[in-house]
Amino acid sequence: MPKIKTHKATAKRLRYSGKGKLMRTKTGKSHLRRKKPKRVKRQFDETFEVTHKGTRTRVRKLAPYLKKK
Repeated sequence: MPKIKTHKATAKRLRYSGKGKLMRTKTGKSHLRRKKPKRVKRQFDETFEVTHKGTRTRVRKLAPYLKKK
């Protein structure tokens, strides 16, 4: 059976945590940050768990070789 190709954009945006949770970052952090509140800018540095079950299933198909710890 041939290998499955990894969707590179998905692999760059998502990571698995040490406990195996799928983690993501917030969108909108690349530009236009001057007019955003400090609280919002701090949230850009955090990672958040992906809670939607359908999204987790889709990521598993798009990036089957994403590092799981």
